[in-house]
Amino acid sequence: MITFDHPALFYRDVEQYLSGTTDFVRSAVAAGDAVLVAVPGGNLTLLRDALSDLGRQVTFADMAVAGRNPGRIIPGVLLSFVAAHPGRRVSIIGEPVWPGRSVVEYPACVAHEALINKAFIGRNAVVLCPYDAKRLRRERLDDALRTHPFMIVDEVRRESRWYADPLVTAALCAGPLPPAPASAPVAAYAGPTDLSRVRRFVTGCAEAGGLCPERAADLVLAVNELAVNTIQHTGGGGAVTVWSSDEYVYAQVDDRGDLADPLAGQIPPHPDREDGRGLILVNDLCDLVRVHTRREGTTIRLHMAR
Repeated sequence: MITFDHPALFYRDVEQYLSGTTDFVRSAVAAGDAVLVAVPGGNLTLLRDALSDLGRQVTFADMAVAGRNPGRIIPGVLLSFVAAHPGRRVSIIGEPVWPGRSVVEYPACVAHEALINKAFIGRNAVVLCPYDAKRLRRERLDDALRTHPFMIVDEVRRESRWYADPLVTAALCAGPLPPAPASAPVAAYAGPTDLSRVRRFVTGCAEAGGLCPERAADLVLAVNELAVNTIQHTGGGGAVTVWSSDEYVYAQVDDRGDLADPLAGQIPPHPDREDGRGLILVNDLCDLVRVHTRREGTTIRLHMAR
């Protein structure tokens, strides 16, 4: 029988963390599951050491690197692992929320946790998500209860009565973004002949904002992908705004399109299809992607760490 399970594991110290996660991994390995552990930094070292006797039976990934952009976790980490193990049940430890997650990244983490419940429908998998109940703020733990059907506290598993519709939760995380600075430069575009000018504009702004040429090129490619989508799918043009802060260089694409599918950019298309990869590519290239859709159109804000 195909089932999907998505519990949140609340832990308060290293002992609880190791007990809940290593028992999960060892049981999964014994059952013949393909096992992935995707957790950040220090926790990754803890689990590598604690599970070293299992060798290649467990795959490890640093969530602080692979999942720096929460929008790339489902397609690039979780579903990529599923695709690499066809026909096998998959057991994953995924820790996308940790105390070091910034305020600007966090809404995308909540949306990610909610959308897992839709992206994995019909998949024979379990994704266990640890949450540091001692160091995370109460609101972040409350969000975990809304995005996970089950919770595990003090080794006791029970249903979460706060679990909410994943699409509603994801939509709440995609609210209006803070406005771009009024002084930020803007480049409008209307058709394919404008794209080279837009690319030059973004290149100049990105390098002036402190990005190295390689990172600037990634931002240019991401913006170009979004501008092409505007031209192909909205029947109109759009505008690109670029500015910087101490932490990020931002590029914002505004158009009149309606990006209504909350799973857009989360489910890789069939290998035979040539379309449907735009937002996946954008998430791969950028450190954070935020999307806000409203009646008048869509805003997609790209963040590149300086």
